[in-house]
Amino acid sequence: MARRKVEDASSQRVADARARLAAYLKQKGLRATRQRDVVLDTFLREGAHVSVDELCGRIRRTNPSIGHATVYRSMSLFVEAGIAKERRFHEGRVRYEAGMDVGHHDHLVCLACGGIQEFEDPTIEKLQQDIAGRRGFRVTYHRLELYGLCADCQD
Repeated sequence: MARRKVEDASSQRVADARARLAAYLKQKGLRATRQRDVVLDTFLREGAHVSVDELCGRIRRTNPSIGHATVYRSMSLFVEAGIAKERRFHEGRVRYEAGMDVGHHDHLVCLACGGIQEFEDPTIEKLQQDIAGRRGFRVTYHRLELYGLCADCQD
């Protein structure tokens, strides 16, 4: 039963992303392409924190005609449409995560394996707002990334 709910949520997420992309393409006078659909489906299936190189490698296993430039341009378009968000961690390259209906969260980044864990903590959020408020600073956005070693890499 729980697996079915996850599959239903995933299917709905893909449908919502496709609808948003279609509306964005229409607004910009761009046409829909099969290649973009493949990139979008693969990106959403992969989950968070994927680079263009990683995404391209996965796509080319089943669609060798889709090249790096197509994946890069598609991901840029998805960012513009609000479907994806760009993230830059310690390694310097851009990684992408879902941008639709995803609330604010922070990241734990393992320097050994490269794993990235998302977390939310209302205490940290309140503390940041309190500190800013005491200094007369109005926060418009923020990012919190903690770097170190995950539990597996500490062994």
